[in-house]
Amino acid sequence: MSLWLDLLGTEVRFVETKTYGRIRIAEAGKGNPETIIFQHGLNGHLEAYAKNIIPLSKDFHVIAFDYVGHGLSSKPVIQYTPMLLAAQLGELMDALGIEKAHLSGESLGGWVSGHFAATNPNRVGRLMLNTAGGIPIMTEKGRQDLQTFIGLNRRNIDNTPTYESVQARMHWLMHPDNRHLVDEELVDLRLSVYLRPESRAVLPKLNEIVERHDDYLIPLEKLPSGTLFLWTHDNPIHDTESVKAAHAKVPGSTLYFMKGKAAHWPQYEAIDEFNDLATRFFKTGKVD
Repeated sequence: MSLWLDLLGTEVRFVETKTYGRIRIAEAGKGNPETIIFQHGLNGHLEAYAKNIIPLSKDFHVIAFDYVGHGLSSKPVIQYTPMLLAAQLGELMDALGIEKAHLSGESLGGWVSGHFAATNPNRVGRLMLNTAGGIPIMTEKGRQDLQTFIGLNRRNIDNTPTYESVQARMHWLMHPDNRHLVDEELVDLRLSVYLRPESRAVLPKLNEIVERHDDYLIPLEKLPSGTLFLWTHDNPIHDTESVKAAHAKVPGSTLYFMKGKAAHWPQYEAIDEFNDLATRFFKTGKVD
């Protein structure tokens, strides 16, 4: 199915923020009393949640957006950190008149959500960290995965991005059995973003976030009770041992491993399971 059909019924528009310029959002379910904000990974864009926005909008006001420096949002050439992106999230919520929201972020999105929840607990309902970055890497394989990831990003920074280099970067997200999901439309979408001159200028700054991963760890001790670590057994970098250690540092948190085949993009790889679980969690705080 085309991403356009997945997103049919969403409102896609730009929102002006105080400090960070124009932010592109996709929104559905206006009028529902509770809001979920979905946040994508490094070098990504809101289409990472194309399979989730409309299904969850039956019960929630749902927003996905491009971080500053990403997608079609503004791209100032500045030092990027998870904390800066957390500040941008706050400004976007202000611009939309949202005082409090549930947060769900994958990879960088979970990393940013963790920092935002730690510093703005009164603005966060329920917190889902979906294969999040920013937790301590506990294994040598995880460290090797991190270097592989940095290298894949470098292919699109040190050279002009190509279909093949972007496809390799996106295959990294997926369980080997799901690489067919990285279809021509998805690759061409990301390639078109990467080839924009403003993207070429900012990509090196974005890669510095992962190059300095351990400088920006989530303060796990400040996360709210009830935080959900939504993980997969095949997640790269932050593997099973890493998430179990992080979960143990957050009293009252829950750790859930996806049952369907998925690696780093469970919301895209195991769609029905993710949407059912997210609906349950954001309604009740429980996953069973």
